[in-house]
Amino acid sequence: MNLSRLLLALLALSATATASAQEKVLNLYSARHYQTDEALYANFTRQTGIKINRIEAKEDELLERIRNEGANSPADIFLTVDAARLAKADELGLFAPVKSKLLEQRIPPNLRSPDWFAFSIRARVIVANKELVKAEDAQNYEDLASPKLKGKVCSRSGSHPYNISLMASLVAHLGEAKAEEWARGVVANFARSPKGGDTDQIKAVAAGECGVAVSNSYYLARLLRSDKPEDRRLMERVAIIWPNQKSFGAHINISGGGMLKTAPNKEAAVKFLEYLASDDAQRYFADGNNEWPAVASVAVKNPALEAMGKFKADSLPVATLAKNSAAAQRIYDRAGWK
Repeated sequence: MNLSRLLLALLALSATATASAQEKVLNLYSARHYQTDEALYANFTRQTGIKINRIEAKEDELLERIRNEGANSPADIFLTVDAARLAKADELGLFAPVKSKLLEQRIPPNLRSPDWFAFSIRARVIVANKELVKAEDAQNYEDLASPKLKGKVCSRSGSHPYNISLMASLVAHLGEAKAEEWARGVVANFARSPKGGDTDQIKAVAAGECGVAVSNSYYLARLLRSDKPEDRRLMERVAIIWPNQKSFGAHINISGGGMLKTAPNKEAAVKFLEYLASDDAQRYFADGNNEWPAVASVAVKNPALEAMGKFKADSLPVATLAKNSAAAQRIYDRAGWK
């Protein structure tokens, strides 16, 4: 009888130890490639004692890996940038719904879906060469298709998620027909074929290779914060324009993530998502990568963001961007925006 009780006690202790061990580990698959995120993760471990095992790669590689691993995937969280990328994971049925009052209270409804949450915000702004383009000629995204900007527009690929999300927002605001008309107008205004990333577009505008381009805000903030004289000279030659301030506002995109259906450490996964909505984590996002917090009550002191000024942001739910992603890609393809 005593032996039976001892065995039961040992089994109970073993089960408790196993559960405890599971809670102390979090397996993170991340497509965020920012050095500053190291401090973000280290702070989580200090606060919770949960060790983060992190795998970083491009989002397509990570999604393919999760699919190949199937039910045995060790991944607990998929973290990435851009709503279009989160939408792709959602379409593949990889996320599990997360019930958290804290997340619902902290993250605004337009910055979350039932399966994933935004934790930082970046805006897609217009950058214009001060000598080649009048600011009043590039006040709205729609202006990029105007004949006034013939031969003056530079862009990255239409298949890039940043542009997919912008088009997805225009589909929501303008409808598919007008959004496609806009895309064809922009293509007709290209100064050159699409190439490079956002920083390349900014440099091309500053150099006068083109007159105007669109960029994510944090690329501009990095250049504004740079100590390099060439970066400062570059920024002196360009104007930052907040688009559509008299209509629906500047398009915003997000960095976010969700818990995977096959997550072996679900409790730790929810704790991590809730941590990303904390004041500390929100400040890491804002200060480390020049993004705005998703939690509106969090105050940050970032000189570059302050220098860019306040703006009206589009309030369109990011989940809508996700739903319109496929239509956005079809429009770019038909318009010849390669």
